[in-house]
Amino acid sequence: MPDLTVPDLLTARAADTPGQGVVFPDGRAGYPELAAQVERVARGLWAIGVRPGDPVGLLLHGGLDCLRFWLAASSIGAVTVPLNVRLRSREIAYVISDAQLRVLVTTSAFEPVLRGHLPGADGAQLGTVVVTDRGTDAGGLLGGLLGGSTFDAAAAGTDPAGPAGARAALRADDPNLMLYTSGTTSRPRGCVHTHRSLVAEGEAVADRLQLTPDDRFWTPLPMFHCGGFDVALAAVAGHCGFVHVGTFDPGRALRQLVDERCTVGFPAFETIWLPVLEHPDFAGADLSALRMVINIGSPERMRSMQARLPHAVQLSCLGMTESFGFCCVGSPDDPAEVRATTSGQPLRHMEAMVVDPETGVEVAPGVPGEFRFRGGSRLSHYHRDPELTAHRIDESGWFASGDQVVADDHGRLRFLTRLGDILKVGGENVAAAEIEGFLSEHPAAGIVAVVGAPDARYGEVAAAFVQLRRGSVATEQELIEFCLGAVATYKVPRYVRFVDEWPMSGTKVQKFRLRALITEELSHRGITEAPRMIPPPITAADQSTA
Repeated sequence: MPDLTVPDLLTARAADTPGQGVVFPDGRAGYPELAAQVERVARGLWAIGVRPGDPVGLLLHGGLDCLRFWLAASSIGAVTVPLNVRLRSREIAYVISDAQLRVLVTTSAFEPVLRGHLPGADGAQLGTVVVTDRGTDAGGLLGGLLGGSTFDAAAAGTDPAGPAGARAALRADDPNLMLYTSGTTSRPRGCVHTHRSLVAEGEAVADRLQLTPDDRFWTPLPMFHCGGFDVALAAVAGHCGFVHVGTFDPGRALRQLVDERCTVGFPAFETIWLPVLEHPDFAGADLSALRMVINIGSPERMRSMQARLPHAVQLSCLGMTESFGFCCVGSPDDPAEVRATTSGQPLRHMEAMVVDPETGVEVAPGVPGEFRFRGGSRLSHYHRDPELTAHRIDESGWFASGDQVVADDHGRLRFLTRLGDILKVGGENVAAAEIEGFLSEHPAAGIVAVVGAPDARYGEVAAAFVQLRRGSVATEQELIEFCLGAVATYKVPRYVRFVDEWPMSGTKVQKFRLRALITEELSHRGITEAPRMIPPPITAADQSTA
């Protein structure tokens, strides 16, 4: 791949594809306009002290600022750290500390959950926070709360030579993004990707999907998820438009698909796409422009979703944050049944193999094994964790994914399950150890084991088995409410079951037996979908203990 950087891609599109651009619910910009906006934001970041290599956090709902600030940070060599907007105070505190953020860009909507970490607060870890919709400031440019108008004024008064010099010194192997993802460890880890990784991914996806300047690539995946960045990069690399729904709403998504005449969609997860297909306005919606949809799901569900939109070719894909999303993608030329039952072959810049997880020896087609990959968009390393990096990436560059897959005779892969102790809740990775660790903080909880329970909406949800401390009492609802509001809702156990003894194998709890127990119970009771979880509002007590 050529030694292009992410800003190089935007500069090229501003010059050769001025008629295309990006669309969010809060605005739109052609590529020339976006490039000019990014340059202004880069001057603002430079004015508040951001320099090459500095981590810049973004805690933003979906909007144009997600792209402006990421691309601006990219252009001066800073590393963007998007924060999941569903995280709560203690989870945000962890990312702020682990990523070593000194600058955070956010809006006033997040000030309650950030209080305690903001400049001027006791124990604050952040030096400068840009609150884009805030009307007043507290502190100077190099430390404090800055309103959007102050940031803009600082940008206007900054000598462009500084940011321009940083842009000129930028190299393809410089870090660009740090995306936090949960593995089997108790805490999420920052996956570091370089400019080279992002450019390679964008160009390979554009090639596989056969994107042209006539396309408009749509996604509802949030801009703290690799899928959101994937689509943006593929659109820019493919000379086409990028359309984003912002904060997901099925009705808004459907209207946007129609109004923007979107041609390629990446809803990815059935929990997102089914509400669109089942919306009351779907039957009358003109989706004739939509030529391709990329989804993930069981073969049965893939066939069902294809049938609802027969004129659009539906593909599947396989990847993870460590591969920067897409690693394997189906081909539009594959037969429908192949597209429903496999996730395709590796993209042109990636290699994949299926191995025996114990020996590392490659297995034959049709034999399940661990999915391993290497290539252009594999993560560079885990932030501040050389041991985990060395554990997951071998001397030949192969990354051990922990996913069990099976290959067909043509090298197309199909996902089967996770090998490690991790749940996949509606597309979000959730480490069982993280939930176990948090639940163990409840004064009544002794031993805790968390497993996945089947769920028709999310695929699986967390179920906690708890052995109470001697003499302690607690209810299922009490333990659920202990988690609700303290951790992201997708991590909250939907079921809690109390045990006095554990199924053991030597010194380890046999979690497969716990999974079987909760699965059998739910089936016997006719429960297919867990209760929805609505977190309580942030309170003063939450802020004081954040």
